[in-house]
Amino acid sequence: MSATQPSNLTIVTLFPSLLNSNGDAENARVLARRAEWAGATARVVAIEDAAELPDHIDAVVIGSGSDTDLVAARDKLRTLIDELRRWGTEGVPMLAIGTGWELLSHGIELAGTAGTPVQSIEGIGILPGRAIPRDVRVTDDLVVKTKFGRLVGFENHARDYNHAEASPLGRVLSGSGNGQGSSQEGVVMGDVFGTHLHGPVLAKNPSLADELLTRMFRRAGAEYIRGERAASVDEIARAARNQIAVRLGLESE
Repeated sequence: MSATQPSNLTIVTLFPSLLNSNGDAENARVLARRAEWAGATARVVAIEDAAELPDHIDAVVIGSGSDTDLVAARDKLRTLIDELRRWGTEGVPMLAIGTGWELLSHGIELAGTAGTPVQSIEGIGILPGRAIPRDVRVTDDLVVKTKFGRLVGFENHARDYNHAEASPLGRVLSGSGNGQGSSQEGVVMGDVFGTHLHGPVLAKNPSLADELLTRMFRRAGAEYIRGERAASVDEIARAARNQIAVRLGLESE
């Protein structure tokens, strides 16, 4: 690996006007700031139209949105379907949260009401599986054991995720996650990560941010080494995670 840190890393966040209801688009800024602390230069580009895509992209963040914007967000993502598929095969790290993740699946089913049939929204098909209605919406803290460390966040979703044939992000220690009795949370396929974790997830769980950064730097021919500035910030994040974990009856890290 090169000793010279990469310059001009570009992290895009897709359609944040529709997909940022929980501040999840700000995960892009977490990646950029940690890249800078590691000695690189980085920028965040918010994309609202396919014509705004930069020539080179190092990572992609897709936030979560409301159900009222599902079709509009899906149609926007469709304008980038070739790029999304290419990024997925070229090793560009992609992080999709909540409905942003669901829209990358094969489809989303919306619960019907009295006299109204279940509505199905076709997804982009980048990730396996689909989102299906839950009986009761889940809004609670979520703790997940992963190979990137224990992740903590807040889940707020009215759908479970099933038939995720790729690897799960991790095993649920507390909360619902993908539901359907799977004890799993999220999905990982290559360099594409989907999760229910809000927080934003990368601010609260820097180990996952550093995993994405490691992949970004490697793709740029460099080695990611956590910057000194990150140490104090990461300790604050660890304390926040531990406070939630202990309240849920789990051991602190």
